[in-house]
Amino acid sequence: EDEQIVAEIMGRRFFPDLVAYKTWEGFHFAGHEIRITEATDCYGAVVWPSALVLCYFLETNTKQWNLVDKNVIEIGAGTGLVSIVASLLGAFVTATDLPELLGNLQYNVLQNTKQKCKHQPCVKELSWRIDLEKNFPRSSCHFDYIMAADVVYHHPFLDELLLTFDHLCKNDTVILWAMKFRLENENRFVDRFQTLFDLEMISYFPSLNIALYKAIRKGRMKA
Repeated sequence: EDEQIVAEIMGRRFFPDLVAYKTWEGFHFAGHEIRITEATDCYGAVVWPSALVLCYFLETNTKQWNLVDKNVIEIGAGTGLVSIVASLLGAFVTATDLPELLGNLQYNVLQNTKQKCKHQPCVKELSWRIDLEKNFPRSSCHFDYIMAADVVYHHPFLDELLLTFDHLCKNDTVILWAMKFRLENENRFVDRFQTLFDLEMISYFPSLNIALYKAIRKGRMKA
């Protein structure tokens, strides 16, 4: 079953027949052909398999996870694939990442969502932990969903990432987070994450070593 589903997920990716001026990859999600421009010199500007897993989940679980008119923020959006798919599924999306990635992110989001979405997504700078209250004030920013794909890897900003999750997550916010396990860093972060959030694994793909989690703030009343 794992291999069958993984083959379906990876089958959503296609490549240009001819060499193009800009390097891009194509994907089929939410009834659209999505073309993503990448930059191979930066981790944040490449589509990683966790993003495909999350996109596939969103597309194939629309009854349980209806995104229409929901307010969604993606942290570490990278190339923007998850944000684009969420937008095509009807959400109002804020795609965020580091300032040096915003140009490529904005380009991808605009090229793939213009006149195709109910709500035009926006792109915004978010450096984890930096100016959170200024840029995303708790009093006025409310997100139904926080989405993240492969934001935990070998980098020194895990404390900042956890604080960012904590700041953005209200009592009724749901976090959908796809992660590939590579090093011990991932396991340690999951342990720390669970001090603040109730974590539930909703899918796991052994052949990819990718888990998809749902999380809510600890102490929240469960339906």
